[in-house]
Amino acid sequence: MKFIFFGFLILHFASLIANPKCDQADLILEDASIYNGLSDKSFIGSIGIKDSKISFVDKGVTTSYDKCDDVRVLNLKEKFVYPGFVDGHGHLKGIGYRELTLNLQGISSLDLTLKAVKNYLSLKKPNDWIIGRGWIDKTWPEKRFPTRWDIDSFAPNNPVVLERADGHAVVVNSIVLKLANIDSNTPDPQGGFIEKDSNGEPTGLLVDMAMNLIADLIPKSTRNDDKKAFLEGIQRNVALGWTQIHVPGGTFEDISILNEIKLENNLLQRVYFMVDDGEPADLLLEKGPIIDPDNLLTVRAIKMYADGALGSRGAALIEKYSDYDGKGVFIFREEETKPRLAKALIKGIQIATHAIGDNGNRVVLNWYEEAFENAKNNNEMVSEPRWRIEHAQNITPIDQKRYVELNVIPAMQPSHAIGDLHFAIDRLGLERINNAYAWRDLIDQGLIIAGGTDAPVEIGDPRIEFYAAITRKDIDGFYAEGWNLNQRLSRFEALKMFTIWPAIASFEDDIKGTIQVGKLADFSIFDKDIMTIPEQEILSVKNIYTIVGGRVVYEE
Repeated sequence: MKFIFFGFLILHFASLIANPKCDQADLILEDASIYNGLSDKSFIGSIGIKDSKISFVDKGVTTSYDKCDDVRVLNLKEKFVYPGFVDGHGHLKGIGYRELTLNLQGISSLDLTLKAVKNYLSLKKPNDWIIGRGWIDKTWPEKRFPTRWDIDSFAPNNPVVLERADGHAVVVNSIVLKLANIDSNTPDPQGGFIEKDSNGEPTGLLVDMAMNLIADLIPKSTRNDDKKAFLEGIQRNVALGWTQIHVPGGTFEDISILNEIKLENNLLQRVYFMVDDGEPADLLLEKGPIIDPDNLLTVRAIKMYADGALGSRGAALIEKYSDYDGKGVFIFREEETKPRLAKALIKGIQIATHAIGDNGNRVVLNWYEEAFENAKNNNEMVSEPRWRIEHAQNITPIDQKRYVELNVIPAMQPSHAIGDLHFAIDRLGLERINNAYAWRDLIDQGLIIAGGTDAPVEIGDPRIEFYAAITRKDIDGFYAEGWNLNQRLSRFEALKMFTIWPAIASFEDDIKGTIQVGKLADFSIFDKDIMTIPEQEILSVKNIYTIVGGRVVYEE
């Protein structure tokens, strides 16, 4: 009996002594269901974080850290921990501006969209510019784009500019056309077009580079406006569970603002930044990659545009659109683009090119291949360029193989497939739709896919993206004939699409993307298990904590 009592005392006093793991952590996540990203199976355990990195991962260890002084312990019983989710393609400033201006996203008809604009106009002064963003016609019963005459009916004097969700078209009213001197005789610019009716009159729709015809007229946002938009976008993203975003295009002024936000300790998610083609690209090619030792703001890529978008019929196709007498447009110019590609390989700068149409993808692959061959011949080829094609929506089987041969990374957004299904078959026809949003085909040939959202084109929600990747159905469960459900991904593939694969696509797979000792402590923590729950239930999962570098940047 004495031995039993003595043993009890030993256990009692031992329980009062802090766990030796306490010295290894500033933050401990205990009693959690953990998906480390290396397997499709979870385990119950605990994670220690020290100096922004993962210091230990204890499988099977649950609540033994309650005596740790000066260590924050989060008990995550019945909560699910994943490697930090990454939006591999999101327009951060645009996300913020969508929240701060007239947001037309998700409105289900042209009539309701126009009513929203009219209501917004009633709050403005005469002659004020009305700027709206996010309209999309994919489910509208009217089955047409807005026109200037629609807007003129209630806004004859206020200049109105309404940007389509894809960012590749705007519709304006007659006063804007007049201010820009656009009429029936105005020619289409290179890389864009002015939509005209059967009488040759502009309808008010300006596609791709035609938007530049009005750009100088629109009141410019201030630096403070841009900073507010960035901060709004960051706050929204971390609330949804995003620990990092790849920003596809921007200026050095944007980088300066983000650096300022970082110095103020408000850069709550990591940013992998791509500068715009043109002057920003030339400046980055001169400077070389800008690698942040804190891994919060890294700049080492150039965003280029090959073509436009499918919805606004600007994507460059090999054959004509099924519902339009045209093949889309090319935006970049060969004489400007190829020299930059050559310099990028020498400097170790990643190229990420927007390409949606099958011809857009083909031309980008042609130019990439030529740049790679020239660099090899001149002994200037970097070992892993990891060049990307953003969207990669329509790719012929021949060109899918070339992705593999050239080791080009497709950066794709699952929500595009469930949104575009309402019009893509009309644009492409049933035969060409077999080559669209071909996630399964690309992965089966050995490629990775860097998953993203393209917000504010799409909602920008990780739940929707994960759901779209595994179901290929819209959020109501609908899918169209010929929508190729065989292209769906497994849940483990979808998880990698938003964790380790975008880490690879940003040269960061050695420091993030999985839950392993020594890697950055980035976690998305949900209240339900997205790897096992019914598909539809994924859309109602709640983000409980977002943790970036061991810092809790959002908690419910």
